[in-house]
Amino acid sequence: MKNTLLSRGLAGALALASLLGAAGADAQDRTLRVSLNTELQVLDPLVTTINATRVFAYLVYDTLVGVDGAGHYRPQMLEGWEVSPDRLTWTFTLREGLEWQDGTPVTAEDCLASIRRWSKREALGGQMMEAVREATVLDARRFRFRMSRPFAFVIEALGKSGHTIPVMMPARLANLDPHRAVPEVMGSGPFVFLQKEWRPGERASFVRNPRYRPRAEPADALAGGKVVKLDRVELVSVADQATRAVALQSGELDYLEILPLDFVVPMRRNRAVTVGTPRGIDQFLAVVNVNHAVPPFDNPKIRRAFQAAVQQPEVMAAMGLPDDLVVPWCGSIYMCNAPGSTEAGTEPLRAAGPERARALLKESGYKGEPVVFLHAQASALLNPIGLVVADQMRRAGFNVDLRSSDYATVAQRRLSRAPVEQGGWSVAPIVLNGIDAVNPLSNPLVAYNCSEVWPGWYCDPPTSRLLAEFSEAATPATRRALADRLQAAVHENVNFVLAGQFAGPPAWRSNLRGVVPFSFPVFWNIERR
Repeated sequence: MKNTLLSRGLAGALALASLLGAAGADAQDRTLRVSLNTELQVLDPLVTTINATRVFAYLVYDTLVGVDGAGHYRPQMLEGWEVSPDRLTWTFTLREGLEWQDGTPVTAEDCLASIRRWSKREALGGQMMEAVREATVLDARRFRFRMSRPFAFVIEALGKSGHTIPVMMPARLANLDPHRAVPEVMGSGPFVFLQKEWRPGERASFVRNPRYRPRAEPADALAGGKVVKLDRVELVSVADQATRAVALQSGELDYLEILPLDFVVPMRRNRAVTVGTPRGIDQFLAVVNVNHAVPPFDNPKIRRAFQAAVQQPEVMAAMGLPDDLVVPWCGSIYMCNAPGSTEAGTEPLRAAGPERARALLKESGYKGEPVVFLHAQASALLNPIGLVVADQMRRAGFNVDLRSSDYATVAQRRLSRAPVEQGGWSVAPIVLNGIDAVNPLSNPLVAYNCSEVWPGWYCDPPTSRLLAEFSEAATPATRRALADRLQAAVHENVNFVLAGQFAGPPAWRSNLRGVVPFSFPVFWNIERR
């Protein structure tokens, strides 16, 4: 198997070398060539949760607040903010001299319009704006929130780095329909997207934004000075996993978002390649998205039988990763080995096994209805997860209809609420970045409760009340207690089924320095030795 992968990878790498070889050596030295785990297809970070679009967003856009490597929220586009003692008035001030890439100034009106657009698509933003009684532009650089009630996570919302990011864009774009992708990419971030050169399925190119004004502090995750030290970044689409790895080894690629798992051990022995070692919230949480809107999983008893069928150690063993990159069992929706880790409500997960699953399924009234299982076969991460979970479901007695395709097809089909016999779906393994899971108000496993936004459409009315309480919690102890109750509610209602925690390590050529460690790739601060 390894020889086959290597042969296929060498052939693909030769073709890739031919594709990339047109530029001169000096231009190549000033260009960072990157392969992401998913292909860039959508250019608006509010209308998709595909990770390639998030990476794209942080290249071309900027945010008011940035999170650093320690999880602290710091001013980014903002110079700062002031909060009244009663926590009901927030005043925000932009840094001087910020410009859009076309040279027009960034204004408070632009930022307020961008916040409003984002809040119509994102759970944490929506909850924040529900608490805002009045949002007012004070002058070109200042705007103000007057709250109807305290909201404990205003800054965390504006600095949210999870999917559906609060990026800033000109008001003329932000005021358009939030449910449609904006027709133009106009950011104030460190890079400019060369949209006319974009060839979907092949490459997307970015150059240094000469109008960008980095902060004076050193780069620290998504905070600090986003200083661009190379001239160009190219996101190169490489579908074959072995080709990616061999191209990195040969120097035809500089950076892989996720090193194909079969290559982690050998690449660790290669001095020309550096393999990252993500920990805690920089790891991934494997979960199975469950469709609550259609049978059979509109029945909570059948969902609990499914929960009992998934044995995390089996799923994680299939990843083929070294022990230091896997957490064999994790019941925390806030990630294990992380500040928010908790075991609240995890008893049903600990008792998982085929016998218990079969017993629960028998009690549930399940009559053998087809379970349409969306399997992203082309994904290095989702393929093994899907195969093991599908087998576990069959052993428990589910009638599994495995539909294998690429991830883009899975992502599109997950949007359908049609019955399975009319093109709908039942379950789909997905992977969450740990950084997306740390706050219940933005964690996809709970934050979209009773909303129409997130596929799966789970709804548990008591959870909505807990989320509202959490949003106003003033002390760490109160937040901790409510977070525990929220996790227990997730497992009781079986919003999703947890399948394990692991690292999909990035890898890069060892002649790069200044790589900023984070939950997903960022490309400022990098230079060649």
